[in-house]
Amino acid sequence: MNRRARLLMGIAAILPAAAALWPLWEVRLLAPQYPEGLGMRIFAHTVTGLKPNDLGSINGLNHYIGMMPIEPGAIPELRYMPWLLAALGVGALLVAVLNSRRLLGVWIGTFALLGAVGLWDFWRWEYDYGHNLDMENAIIIIPGMSYQPPLIGSKQLLNFTATAWPGGAAIALGLAFVIAVLVWWTSRTPRAAVAVRATGSAPDRGAQVPV
Repeated sequence: MNRRARLLMGIAAILPAAAALWPLWEVRLLAPQYPEGLGMRIFAHTVTGLKPNDLGSINGLNHYIGMMPIEPGAIPELRYMPWLLAALGVGALLVAVLNSRRLLGVWIGTFALLGAVGLWDFWRWEYDYGHNLDMENAIIIIPGMSYQPPLIGSKQLLNFTATAWPGGAAIALGLAFVIAVLVWWTSRTPRAAVAVRATGSAPDRGAQVPV
Protein backbone atom coordinates (compact mmCIF):
# COMPACT_ATOMS: atom_id res chain seq x y z
CA MET A 1 0.00 0.00 0.00
CA ASN A 2 1.25 3.48 -0.78
CA ARG A 3 1.58 6.35 1.67
CA ARG A 4 -1.88 7.75 0.92
CA ALA A 5 -3.52 4.37 1.52
CA ARG A 6 -1.74 4.01 4.85
CA LEU A 7 -2.81 7.53 5.80
CA LEU A 8 -6.41 6.67 4.98
CA MET A 9 -6.16 3.58 7.18
CA GLY A 10 -4.87 5.86 9.94
CA ILE A 11 -8.08 7.88 9.57
CA ALA A 12 -10.11 4.66 9.57
CA ALA A 13 -8.40 3.77 12.87
CA ILE A 14 -9.56 7.01 14.48
CA LEU A 15 -13.22 6.68 13.46
CA PRO A 16 -14.08 3.68 15.72
CA ALA A 17 -12.61 5.55 18.69
CA ALA A 18 -14.66 8.63 17.80
CA ALA A 19 -17.72 6.39 17.44
CA ALA A 20 -17.55 5.70 21.18
CA LEU A 21 -18.52 9.34 21.78
CA TRP A 22 -21.64 9.39 19.58
CA PRO A 23 -24.87 7.36 19.61
CA LEU A 24 -24.97 4.23 17.50
CA TRP A 25 -28.74 4.43 17.09
CA GLU A 26 -31.59 6.77 17.92
CA VAL A 27 -35.20 5.79 18.58
CA ARG A 28 -37.91 8.46 18.75
CA LEU A 29 -41.57 8.23 19.76
CA LEU A 30 -44.19 10.75 18.76
CA ALA A 31 -47.83 10.74 19.95
CA PRO A 32 -50.61 13.31 20.50
CA GLN A 33 -50.03 13.23 24.27
CA TYR A 34 -46.29 13.75 23.71
CA PRO A 35 -46.15 16.39 20.95
CA GLU A 36 -42.57 17.25 21.87
CA GLY A 37 -41.69 13.58 21.45
CA LEU A 38 -39.75 11.05 23.48
CA GLY A 39 -36.61 9.29 22.48
CA MET A 40 -33.48 7.49 23.45
CA ARG A 41 -29.94 7.28 22.22
CA ILE A 42 -28.10 3.97 22.19
CA PHE A 43 -24.37 4.39 22.73
CA ALA A 44 -21.76 1.65 22.65
CA HIS A 45 -21.64 1.72 26.44
CA THR A 46 -25.05 2.95 27.62
CA VAL A 47 -28.59 4.03 26.73
CA THR A 48 -29.81 7.53 27.54
CA GLY A 49 -32.92 9.59 26.87
CA LEU A 50 -32.95 12.35 24.30
CA LYS A 51 -34.04 14.58 27.16
CA PRO A 52 -33.16 13.97 30.82
CA ASN A 53 -36.47 12.29 31.72
CA ASP A 54 -37.19 10.52 28.43
CA LEU A 55 -35.85 7.10 29.39
CA GLY A 56 -37.88 7.10 32.62
CA SER A 57 -40.99 8.18 30.69
CA ILE A 58 -40.46 5.42 28.10
CA ASN A 59 -40.08 2.83 30.86
CA GLY A 60 -43.27 4.16 32.44
CA LEU A 61 -45.12 3.68 29.16
CA ASN A 62 -43.59 0.24 28.73
CA HIS A 63 -45.06 -0.76 32.10
CA TYR A 64 -48.60 -0.22 30.75
CA ILE A 65 -48.14 -2.78 27.99
CA GLY A 66 -46.05 -5.25 30.00
CA MET A 67 -42.77 -4.46 28.29
CA MET A 68 -39.56 -4.92 30.22
CA PRO A 69 -37.90 -1.72 31.46
CA ILE A 70 -34.83 -0.59 29.54
CA GLU A 71 -31.99 -0.81 32.05
CA PRO A 72 -28.54 -0.14 30.53
CA GLY A 73 -26.80 -2.05 33.33
CA ALA A 74 -28.73 -5.20 32.41
CA ILE A 75 -27.65 -5.19 28.74
CA PRO A 76 -24.43 -7.23 28.43
CA GLU A 77 -23.61 -5.93 24.95
CA LEU A 78 -22.99 -2.48 26.42
CA ARG A 79 -20.13 -3.89 28.47
CA TYR A 80 -18.10 -5.40 25.65
CA MET A 81 -19.05 -3.16 22.69
CA PRO A 82 -16.54 -0.42 23.64
CA TRP A 83 -13.80 -3.05 23.62
CA LEU A 84 -14.82 -4.18 20.14
CA LEU A 85 -14.61 -0.59 18.89
CA ALA A 86 -11.18 -0.26 20.45
CA ALA A 87 -10.08 -3.52 18.81
CA LEU A 88 -11.27 -2.26 15.40
CA GLY A 89 -9.30 0.96 15.86
CA VAL A 90 -6.13 -0.89 16.90
CA GLY A 91 -6.56 -3.33 14.01
CA ALA A 92 -6.80 -0.51 11.47
CA LEU A 93 -3.74 1.13 12.99
CA LEU A 94 -1.80 -2.14 12.68
CA VAL A 95 -2.78 -2.38 9.02
CA ALA A 96 -1.34 1.11 8.45
CA VAL A 97 1.85 0.49 10.45
CA LEU A 98 2.59 -3.01 9.12
CA ASN A 99 1.52 -2.01 5.59
CA SER A 100 -0.16 -5.38 5.12
CA ARG A 101 -2.91 -5.75 2.52
CA ARG A 102 -3.58 -9.29 3.69
CA LEU A 103 -4.17 -8.02 7.24
CA LEU A 104 -6.44 -5.36 5.73
CA GLY A 105 -8.53 -8.12 4.14
CA VAL A 106 -8.85 -9.86 7.50
CA TRP A 107 -9.81 -6.55 9.13
CA ILE A 108 -12.52 -5.87 6.53
CA GLY A 109 -13.92 -9.38 6.87
CA THR A 110 -13.98 -9.13 10.66
CA PHE A 111 -15.60 -5.70 10.49
CA ALA A 112 -18.31 -6.94 8.12
CA LEU A 113 -19.01 -9.93 10.36
CA LEU A 114 -19.22 -7.79 13.50
CA GLY A 115 -21.52 -5.34 11.73
CA ALA A 116 -23.87 -8.10 10.56
CA VAL A 117 -23.92 -9.75 13.99
CA GLY A 118 -24.45 -6.35 15.66
CA LEU A 119 -27.47 -5.55 13.49
CA TRP A 120 -28.93 -9.02 14.08
CA ASP A 121 -28.36 -8.71 17.82
CA PHE A 122 -30.05 -5.30 17.89
CA TRP A 123 -33.03 -6.69 15.95
CA ARG A 124 -33.20 -9.66 18.37
CA TRP A 125 -33.07 -7.26 21.35
CA GLU A 126 -35.96 -5.24 19.88
CA TYR A 127 -37.90 -8.43 19.15
CA ASP A 128 -37.43 -9.65 22.71
CA TYR A 129 -38.62 -6.34 24.16
CA GLY A 130 -41.58 -6.10 21.80
CA HIS A 131 -42.85 -9.68 22.02
CA ASN A 132 -41.98 -11.06 25.46
CA LEU A 133 -44.53 -9.09 27.44
CA ASP A 134 -45.56 -9.48 31.07
CA MET A 135 -49.24 -10.05 30.37
CA GLU A 136 -50.08 -10.71 34.02
CA ASN A 137 -49.09 -7.20 35.08
CA ALA A 138 -49.84 -5.29 31.88
CA ILE A 139 -52.58 -2.66 32.12
CA ILE A 140 -53.24 -2.47 28.38
CA ILE A 141 -53.70 -5.88 26.76
CA ILE A 142 -54.50 -6.21 23.07
CA PRO A 143 -54.51 -9.87 21.97
CA GLY A 144 -52.00 -10.51 19.20
CA MET A 145 -50.41 -7.07 19.51
CA SER A 146 -46.63 -6.77 19.71
CA TYR A 147 -44.57 -3.65 20.20
CA GLN A 148 -41.29 -4.29 18.43
CA PRO A 149 -39.88 -0.94 17.26
CA PRO A 150 -38.43 -0.69 13.75
CA LEU A 151 -34.76 -1.39 13.13
CA ILE A 152 -34.68 1.42 10.55
CA GLY A 153 -37.55 3.66 9.52
CA SER A 154 -40.98 4.29 11.04
CA LYS A 155 -43.67 2.06 12.50
CA GLN A 156 -47.02 2.74 14.13
CA LEU A 157 -47.36 1.24 17.64
CA LEU A 158 -50.84 2.04 19.00
CA ASN A 159 -51.00 5.85 18.91
CA PHE A 160 -47.21 6.22 18.88
CA THR A 161 -45.14 6.64 15.73
CA ALA A 162 -41.78 5.03 16.42
CA THR A 163 -38.81 5.91 14.24
CA ALA A 164 -35.29 4.50 14.39
CA TRP A 165 -32.21 5.66 12.51
CA PRO A 166 -28.45 5.12 12.72
CA GLY A 167 -26.66 7.68 14.84
CA GLY A 168 -23.36 9.46 14.35
CA ALA A 169 -21.34 6.48 15.61
CA ALA A 170 -22.91 4.10 13.09
CA ILE A 171 -22.20 6.60 10.29
CA ALA A 172 -18.58 6.94 11.44
CA LEU A 173 -18.16 3.17 11.49
CA GLY A 174 -19.71 2.90 8.04
CA LEU A 175 -17.29 5.53 6.77
CA ALA A 176 -14.34 3.62 8.26
CA PHE A 177 -15.53 0.46 6.49
CA VAL A 178 -15.94 2.24 3.14
CA ILE A 179 -12.46 3.79 3.46
CA ALA A 180 -10.94 0.37 4.17
CA VAL A 181 -12.70 -1.26 1.20
CA LEU A 182 -11.53 1.54 -1.11
CA VAL A 183 -7.96 1.18 0.17
CA TRP A 184 -8.11 -2.58 -0.32
CA TRP A 185 -9.48 -2.19 -3.86
CA THR A 186 -7.09 0.54 -5.01
CA SER A 187 -4.04 -1.21 -3.56
CA ARG A 188 -4.60 -4.47 -5.42
CA THR A 189 -1.70 -5.67 -7.57
CA PRO A 190 -2.18 -5.08 -11.34
CA ARG A 191 -2.55 -8.27 -13.37
CA ALA A 192 0.52 -7.44 -15.46
CA ALA A 193 2.61 -7.29 -12.30
CA VAL A 194 1.20 -10.61 -11.18
CA ALA A 195 2.22 -12.12 -14.54
CA VAL A 196 5.76 -10.78 -14.13
CA ARG A 197 6.02 -12.31 -10.66
CA ALA A 198 4.73 -15.64 -11.94
CA THR A 199 7.03 -15.87 -14.98
CA GLY A 200 10.01 -13.92 -13.69
CA SER A 201 10.07 -11.75 -16.87
CA ALA A 202 8.06 -8.88 -18.27
CA PRO A 203 5.29 -9.91 -20.68
CA ASP A 204 5.52 -8.96 -24.38
CA ARG A 205 3.98 -5.55 -25.10
CA GLY A 206 1.66 -7.10 -27.67
CA ALA A 207 0.69 -10.02 -25.48
CA GLN A 208 -2.69 -9.98 -23.80
CA VAL A 209 -2.98 -10.67 -20.11
CA PRO A 210 -5.20 -13.74 -19.55
CA VAL A 211 -8.58 -12.89 -18.03
